[in-house]
Amino acid sequence: MYYRCCFILFCLVVANCDDIIEVDDITDRNVTVLAPTESSVVTGKQIIFTWEKIEEAESFHLQVATPTFSNASQVMVDTLVKGNFFTKDTLVDANYEWRVRAENSGYQTPYTYTRFIVSN
Repeated sequence: MYYRCCFILFCLVVANCDDIIEVDDITDRNVTVLAPTESSVVTGKQIIFTWEKIEEAESFHLQVATPTFSNASQVMVDTLVKGNFFTKDTLVDANYEWRVRAENSGYQTPYTYTRFIVSN
């Protein structure tokens, strides 16, 4: 009888785990870029990439390419970030495009693209 009760309890717990493990679908959300903004000229030793948080996101996939992703000669950054900013030290003078998307264990948003120029 004890084992039968344990088995029934186990089945009930497993059957209800789908409700506990539900992951929010973020595919229709968009990440809003804060800086650097479209066509901005960045000077200085550090560039701080920032964007608005999406509450249901677990991380953000950030990439930086030169001159653009469609014509990339080099991908300078390709990283997962837990927060809503990333600091990159020293990019050479050039045109860049950066993109960011939100991700969780089941879904991801589309990338948001922005171009900028480094001129020191």
